[in-house]
Amino acid sequence: AGSQEESRSARSADLSLLAGGGVNMAVHLQRNIVAQTKKHTASVIFLHGSGDTGQGIRAWIKDALKQELNFQNIRVIYPTAPLRPYIPMKGTLSNVWFDRYSISNNCPEHLESLDSMCHILGNLVDEEVKAGVAKDRLILGGFSMGGTMAMHLAYRFHQQVAGVFALSSFLNKDSVVYEAVQSTKTSMPELFQCHGKNDQLVLYEWGKESCLHLQSLGVKTTFNTFPNLNHELCKSELEQLKSWILHKLPNGEQ
Repeated sequence: AGSQEESRSARSADLSLLAGGGVNMAVHLQRNIVAQTKKHTASVIFLHGSGDTGQGIRAWIKDALKQELNFQNIRVIYPTAPLRPYIPMKGTLSNVWFDRYSISNNCPEHLESLDSMCHILGNLVDEEVKAGVAKDRLILGGFSMGGTMAMHLAYRFHQQVAGVFALSSFLNKDSVVYEAVQSTKTSMPELFQCHGKNDQLVLYEWGKESCLHLQSLGVKTTFNTFPNLNHELCKSELEQLKSWILHKLPNGEQ
């Protein structure tokens, strides 16, 4: 009963913050985990798209791939974004990593929400490091909004990670990510991107432009085009992602 009471009280505190458009910085993200089958030596943090959950994207990946995205030595973590009012949905509460003024690459970024979520997700990165995973044995990535969030998290705050992936994602034209990359002397994690040519929500050109901009700033990038893909995941894309993850986090796995 005590834990239920704590949960209710935490929920109530979260909702009072949400009423003001904020996110509780101390929030503990719910997560769905696919455990490694052998010794844990690396981790992948996979962020869902807007309105989804960790459980939801894990199920979608399993359906598209016809099996779990799993590894011998790599743990896959699917956190769930907390509820917050989302401007593109007229302020309706949604599981989103950050807010947007509109779904466009040509508007300012909602930095307040991006920065607070970088702090919250940074705690998750720190948890993995405390569990014994070196930061250069961590990959951050996601689908759609999740990929954008991963780019902010890695290129601004966790530049020592092994790599970043962004599936059907983009950065705004004047993104602070570009600023961070430009002003940093150290080498940046490699970016693996995939994008469908038929994407009507996050235009293919937005994703390609983000890739080329990061490339021009010295980031090593791989950009995979899927001619008939909409704003969705597909089997061949996830197979290529799995191969790239194994390449970046080698451990004698086949």
